[in-house]
Amino acid sequence: MAQPAPPEVFGKYQLLEKIATGGMAEVWRARAQGMAGFEKILVIKKILPKLLKDDEFIELFIDEARIAVQLLHVNIVQVFDLGEVGGQYFMAMEYVHGLDLSRIISRARNIGAFPIPLALFVIAEVLKALQFAHDRIDEDGRLMRIVHCDISPQNILISYAGEVKLTDFGISRAAFQAAEKHQVVRGKYAYMSPEQVDGRALDGRTDLFSIGIVLFELLTGRRLFKMRSRDETLQRVRRAEVPSPRTYRPEISEDLEGILLTALARRPESRYQTAGDMLEALSALMVREGHRVTNNDVAAYLRQVIDAAAGGAPKSSAVPARSARSTAIVVLAIEAAAPPRSLAKPRKSLIEITQQWAGIIGENGGEIWESGEGSMLLVWLARPGLREAITRAVEAAVQMQRATHAAGYRLSAGVAPGVARLSPDTRRPSSGWELAGPFYLARWMMNLSAHRGRVLLTEVAARQVRGTTAVLGRIPIQGNRYINLHELG
Repeated sequence: MAQPAPPEVFGKYQLLEKIATGGMAEVWRARAQGMAGFEKILVIKKILPKLLKDDEFIELFIDEARIAVQLLHVNIVQVFDLGEVGGQYFMAMEYVHGLDLSRIISRARNIGAFPIPLALFVIAEVLKALQFAHDRIDEDGRLMRIVHCDISPQNILISYAGEVKLTDFGISRAAFQAAEKHQVVRGKYAYMSPEQVDGRALDGRTDLFSIGIVLFELLTGRRLFKMRSRDETLQRVRRAEVPSPRTYRPEISEDLEGILLTALARRPESRYQTAGDMLEALSALMVREGHRVTNNDVAAYLRQVIDAAAGGAPKSSAVPARSARSTAIVVLAIEAAAPPRSLAKPRKSLIEITQQWAGIIGENGGEIWESGEGSMLLVWLARPGLREAITRAVEAAVQMQRATHAAGYRLSAGVAPGVARLSPDTRRPSSGWELAGPFYLARWMMNLSAHRGRVLLTEVAARQVRGTTAVLGRIPIQGNRYINLHELG
């Protein structure tokens, strides 16, 4: 049997496998060896031989390294080294063992729409990277004014451990570059901003427009501006006409649509002004709507995508991921309690109250997911729209409150919109749903409302019944995240 060829030696590195070839450089998986058998797997990116005499490309390559080496962040691919071997410039970079987002999207088509919670998590991680890059200052304390200029699914890497990393600062702009470099239009046309295709001055808001395009395509499964020809694509980018994403995916909430449309505003001054602003809005929405996602969830989804692409089935004892669908819902948790013994005796039993509630729920189009003596967990599917589902849930809560008080009981209730992945067979999420997302939040609010005797709502729900609610207060949830609670008057 023939022995495999030994790795190509490139300076102090060994080139193991060519990963990709682009318009400016080729990328290799490589190995660096040290003392006592130490070795490190990394990436070598080197300029294509045909461009070695092109001073402009060499300057861009060096600028990429000069920018990236300043960006030591968990969500940015790290640059370790810049050098030259035999007249060939190279960068040694962090190796991300996984796939880029473009390939994940392509392979995931076999298992349905990209899960909304995972899409928001990925975008939030990229926004953390952009916030760090946009705010980076040099050793003299001056803002470097870094703009990535090439945000696209190809430049977002997802590792098998669920890490999200932004890469390829090859056409980025920074304050130290000559002004003439900023006058050349480079990048992927379908992911540019209107000001970028027109060669106007750029700042961090152009990256936010581009990440908005990525988010739109993740959520809807449709290309936003891409057309058959370059000129048609550029015209669509210039117009920046964005259809409602809810047209393609009704379970997208109105709030999420609002975030998306703000990021995709044609004029930079109408967008989020910083990556931090957009990250804060997205993080708050994820908390309000119950999108609790970790790197482990991303890793599990990536394994499902790879298994499906290879013809295998997702390894899960629960409902297969390919059959589940993200659905916008409204959850109402409600409970009746007898008054203190010093007060009048209730006029109905808890069983009678529960039966009366069931009639009210039926009239308002809700579903009873759990029921006990004097307690219920109720769900409205937001297929006709989140606003209507919230309105029905709140109206049901008001009617149930009146019926409960009339029977001589105290009532506690919480209304929480959110998103759940429902199986079309069982019409329920996978195991453990009872203590997750909007289900947990609604129960928690129900318990809190027991001390006040009024129905509590999240801010999203309260917006749909404006004029009849009062702000209860800001409640911290995790780190610097919080939710604003409201109560029905």
